Amino acid sequence: MRYMVIVKNDPQTEQMEMPDEVMTQMFAAMADYNEQLAEAGVMLAGEGLLPSTKGFKVRFDGGDTSVTDGPFTESKELIAGWWLLKVGSREEAIEWISKAPFAKSPEPVELGVRQIADDEDFGAAFTPELREQEARIREKAKANAAS
Repeated sequence: MRYMVIVKNDPQTEQMEMPDEVMTQMFAAMADYNEQLAEAGVMLAGEGLLPSTKGFKVRFDGGDTSVTDGPFTESKELIAGWWLLKVGSREEAIEWISKAPFAKSPEPVELGVRQIADDEDFGAAFTPELREQEARIREKAKANAAS
């Protein structure tokens, strides 16, 4: 089973307003946690994201496409980072996520967790031809990530 763990933004991370010593402690705790995940073979990928001031939104509406540059006002709806985890069960995902450094945060932190769909989850609509195409795309994406 694969899960995406979504780290939600907060006003401090969105504005990059934390003191250097706090940022250093946070980065160190996160590096230690990521190392545990990687050593256990659980972490497939994970990254932090820059604030929305560096981002943009793309909207599709009736054939029209528009782009809106950040920043975005609803920081609680934004993503600050993410992990992709591969575990044997939902319970194992919860066990690993419970070890995240956020558990020691003085402020509430909420992580969104979504199971990643496998080909079988889509039933007959995901034809053998589409499965083969998806497998080729995944291999190309892996090669792209490695280069």
